[in-house]
Amino acid sequence: MKRYIIIIFLFLGSGLIACTTAVISGKFTSDGRPLLLKHRDSNFIQNKLMYFDDGKYNYIGLINSEDKKGNEVWGGVNSQGFAIINSASYNLKDSGDTTSFLDKEGFIMKKALQECKTLKDFENLLTDHIKPLGVEANFGVIDAEGGAAYYETNNYTFLKIDANDPIHAPFGYVIRTNFSFNGKTDEGYGYIRYLTTEELFYNASAEKNLNHKFILQDVSRSLKHSLLKVDYSKETTISKDDNSYISFLDFIPRSSSVSTVLIQGVKDEESPELSTLWTILGFQLTSVAIPTWVKTGNRLPDLLISDSSGNAPLCNYALKLKEECFPIKRGSGYNYIKLSKVINKENEGIIQKLRPVENEILLETEERIQVWRKNNKLSLDEVYDLYSWVNRKVKEVYNRDFNLQ
Repeated sequence: MKRYIIIIFLFLGSGLIACTTAVISGKFTSDGRPLLLKHRDSNFIQNKLMYFDDGKYNYIGLINSEDKKGNEVWGGVNSQGFAIINSASYNLKDSGDTTSFLDKEGFIMKKALQECKTLKDFENLLTDHIKPLGVEANFGVIDAEGGAAYYETNNYTFLKIDANDPIHAPFGYVIRTNFSFNGKTDEGYGYIRYLTTEELFYNASAEKNLNHKFILQDVSRSLKHSLLKVDYSKETTISKDDNSYISFLDFIPRSSSVSTVLIQGVKDEESPELSTLWTILGFQLTSVAIPTWVKTGNRLPDLLISDSSGNAPLCNYALKLKEECFPIKRGSGYNYIKLSKVINKENEGIIQKLRPVENEILLETEERIQVWRKNNKLSLDEVYDLYSWVNRKVKEVYNRDFNLQ
């Protein structure tokens, strides 16, 4: 009996049924470049980036830190500007499908990054790959040719939802949490998170504000709850000394949230090497977004790759601060957050202290990438200089404001 209780806890308590994702057509973003979002929830709390040159194309991928060889990738972009993410779906499996071959999404995404340049290449991969695929997922994909789509995929079939098709995406974006529109009605998970994300995107679209900054800061860190009709990000009356808790169920960020990847693609005629992978490691409310590019190879920012411990320093920083947000370890304590640690009227919450350095990173990156786009190529020396600057600035903040080394 005890064995079954543990299994249920891992499934519900550790966030295996989560992830909030989106595909946005470049025709509808504020700068004309497609975007691909994965806000990841998982029981693997230690995540990091890794560079790979083991396929037809080189690529950067998000991996579980314990996966030392990077056998599975949970979102990434390759040298051709092809990018992929996923969210698990729990209503796509055919009623007659009894196969026990499952949870192969990370292997499929790795293979796609190794081999695919376009959406069509990915469709061919899904069609030609040996069946069953071992997946029940929504795969989000963009490419350097303007392609942007979801593929609702089970062991044997897939359905494409094109973000460039006004019938399926009238405002140029498609959102998926943990159910599929082509699946069984009312099954799956993440309906409240879906509606929250939809409300955020709809308003941003109306204001011509669909861009990477909005998604990183206002979606992946949203404290809005569409069912309860609250938005704690607007809470400015709570004191830093307030020790009360709020229920933290069905928000986009949750206690099981472990990372965010956001791929900012390229316009027509722009070099695919300008595709940018933004990464937030550890826990979105206690971490910062950092940009990377495939062309830099193994010389990624130190904060995002494994150190001697096997984990990424940024992930360690964020997880340490996360403990202050969720100090109750017994029972269902992981469902309750001490909001004053995140945001307060004194402007001393964790997210409030980290926001200035992230804004600096966003601004500095934008200024540099504008020059690279004008020249239609990356300047590796300047990218390495940016990485060094980001490493220094972020470490200074965690050390100065949180006494973390």
